[in-house]
This record gives sequence, C-alpha cells and structure tokens, in this order.
Amino acid sequence: MGRQRGGRTAHAAEGGPVAGVYPIDTGTCELAEDNVNPHGWVLNVNGVESSHIDLTDPEHLDFEYMRWMADLIGSRWQRADRVRALHLGGGACSLARYLSAVYPDARQVVVELDGKLAELVRRWFDLPRAPLLRLRVGEARAVTETLTESSRDLIIRDVFAGNTTPPSLTTVEFTGHVRRVLAPGGIYVVNCGDTRDLVKARREAATIGSVFPHTAVIADPAMLKGRRYGNIVIAGSDAPLGDDPALVRQLLGGGVPAHLWDDAQVRSFAGSARVLLDAEGSPGESG
Repeated sequence: MGRQRGGRTAHAAEGGPVAGVYPIDTGTCELAEDNVNPHGWVLNVNGVESSHIDLTDPEHLDFEYMRWMADLIGSRWQRADRVRALHLGGGACSLARYLSAVYPDARQVVVELDGKLAELVRRWFDLPRAPLLRLRVGEARAVTETLTESSRDLIIRDVFAGNTTPPSLTTVEFTGHVRRVLAPGGIYVVNCGDTRDLVKARREAATIGSVFPHTAVIADPAMLKGRRYGNIVIAGSDAPLGDDPALVRQLLGGGVPAHLWDDAQVRSFAGSARVLLDAEGSPGESG
C-alpha cells in the first residue's frame, strides 16, 4: 500500500485508485488527484509526470500529444476496424484505454518494463482484459525484436527514462525491426521530447525517414519554431501520411492548435541530420 493522501477514499473499497506514493520496480510512482477534473488522476513515475486518466471517460485525453496521435490514428482507421496495436511504454495506459473505447474490436499489447507499475495500473484503472488488452512486462526493444512480421497495424513508442527516450529505441536498427513488424499500411508513431534546438527531433525524423517512405510530423507552432521544450509527434508508414485536409483542420481546431507536416516538409526539417545508430551508444533499459 502506498502512502495515502487526500480524499476519494471510496475508490479504495472498490479496488480503484488511492492517492499516494507507491514503490515500483524502477523506483517510486505517485498517484495524485486531478485538482480540476473530479474523475481525473495523474500518474508521476520517479518524479516525472507520466499519464492522466479520466475514470469516467476513456476517450478524454489530457495530454495534447496524445490527442494529436489519436487524431492521426483516426484519419487512417474507422471505428469498426480491428486495429492491432502495440504500445511501447505503458504508464497508466491512457492511449490504450482510448483505443479500446474508440475501436471496440481492437487487439492491443502494452509493453511495460516495470512489472509492479503494470500490476498497480491494472488494479487501479479497470483496464479491458485479454485478448482485448494485454499487459506484457518486458524491455521494449527485446519484445519488438521477437514479434512476427506484419503482425501489427499500429506501433506507438512513448518510452521515457526520466525525460529522455532510451537511445536503443531511437536507432535505425530498431526502426527497421518496427517496420518488419508493421503490416502494410501500418503506422509507427513516436513521442519525441526535445529542447529548443530540435537536434534530437531532426535526427529522429531523419532516422524514421530513412526506414519509411512516408513520414509526418505533428506539433504546435512554437515547438516547431524552436521556442520551447516540448513534444513532437513523428510518424512513419509505407502509405502516405498527412494528406487528409480534415485531419489538418482537426489539429488546428484542438485545445492546443498543432501543425501537420507532410513528408516533404519532414525531410526538409531533417535536412542533413545524421540517422541514429546503435553504434553511438549501448542499448539501455527501456519499456
């Protein structure tokens, strides 16, 4: 049991979330009540904000970059489609809960390095059960390398150790494994956190663009102009991305208006940036 604080004690009797600090395999996590949304909870992992969950509305995504990902995914698949999704990085499974609600026939696997965290999240947030949603404890790259060719339609990478994605999950070698696992027409979507110099984002764009013939980027204008630290969503596919006018309007009309860059713009943004290679550093723990 974690060190409890605050109210919402009714959830404890129901086996739901209780605010507090909890030991996990990689350190500690803190579950805190959302001060604005009475049904919301915020999960911090080792002092870094990781996820937000609305207990009553799985289609509510509080983080803007997740909303951008959801919009991009929605432009490719209809609600009746049986999407096969792989999530690299679990947290509170916010996006997995969203996809389960939007795509009832989806089959999803969430890979989470921290087994204790996965256990707590399953208990707190009443996630859909297997085979609709499976939690797999393991290191993200190791799991990806074992998967069958063309076995997933969607792969989402949202893995951070602190505020940095482990290098082993950014390289051209790893991205090649991702493309092997994706079925034709599938999409690889990553959450890239970067500073104002955008060096990391340019190299990630170059790396993904070296493996996939079609790319796209979604971010707010201030981030793309190098005015702040934040998140950039980068996507790759063997089918065109970013050519849907409805998606452009949807992103511009969101709570945080975002720009959608097509493949030509992404490659111009990457410029002469070098692709990321395994040889630059030893793979670290990730999940």
